[in-house]
Amino acid sequence: MNSANINDFAVESVSLAGALQSKLDAVCAAGFAQITLCAQDLVQHPDGVPAAIAAVLASGLRVSGFQTTVDFEGATGPLHAYKLDVAKAMLSLCKSVQCRVLILPSSTLTPRSSNTAALVRDLRQLAMLAIPMGIKVAYQGWLGGSLVKDYLQAWDVVCETDMSNLGLCLDSYDLLASTTTQAERIEDLDMLDPEKLFLVRLADSLNGPTSAWRVFPGDGDHSDALAEMVSTLHTLGYRGDYSLSVYNDDCAVMPPESVAQRAKASALWLGRDVLQRSVPLPNQIRLHRAARASP
Repeated sequence: MNSANINDFAVESVSLAGALQSKLDAVCAAGFAQITLCAQDLVQHPDGVPAAIAAVLASGLRVSGFQTTVDFEGATGPLHAYKLDVAKAMLSLCKSVQCRVLILPSSTLTPRSSNTAALVRDLRQLAMLAIPMGIKVAYQGWLGGSLVKDYLQAWDVVCETDMSNLGLCLDSYDLLASTTTQAERIEDLDMLDPEKLFLVRLADSLNGPTSAWRVFPGDGDHSDALAEMVSTLHTLGYRGDYSLSVYNDDCAVMPPESVAQRAKASALWLGRDVLQRSVPLPNQIRLHRAARASP
């Protein structure tokens, strides 16, 4: 029997091998109500984008996030105009599958200036384009970004941009990979406004002989730390979606049904053993926010 909290979790399509339809079928069979897609799921469909869109809508799955790499913010001149057209196309694809959250990883391109003014300008422009479509833009800092390499830098840019539909995408894997201590990670999370946190991507880390593997929560070496992060976000008032974000060489060669079942076990662990024991006391969130707002 599924925990009611499984409805809070999505499986990312990049975690599953195979064609789009097999991914949709595997996620549905595992009992999930959500999936996070990427642009390649639609544009690489053998029968074309309209057929891919129809398959997604017919599945009954809610698309909780739509991920794409645009390298948009910070570009200038003809490159900016080109990237703007790409961004518009990604927003249209996002809307076509009735998704309300576009996941935007920070740009890998090096801007001419190291200040954030150009980033703010471009993110504001993108957010404005997304408003009439009813889409929120979840900005994610990551290690491959040119200037914005983590969620704290991304949060600063989001705050400076100051658009209601521009928020943060938080990836637990990046937090676990940081050199800060667990206590410092938890303290940093307290800086975030849960209403501006649009999506949380969850993955654990499993140390291999030469590198760390991205694995489902509960399968890695940092289950306790990950559970504390999720509990902290819950206590702070986050009630949005969680996306199970796992991609590794093993997932790429396993049947999608097997990977989806592992994702289910992870979601049930998070829902039953982590989130259900982190319900805050009455008024705790309200008092916490009031204290945080005090000078």
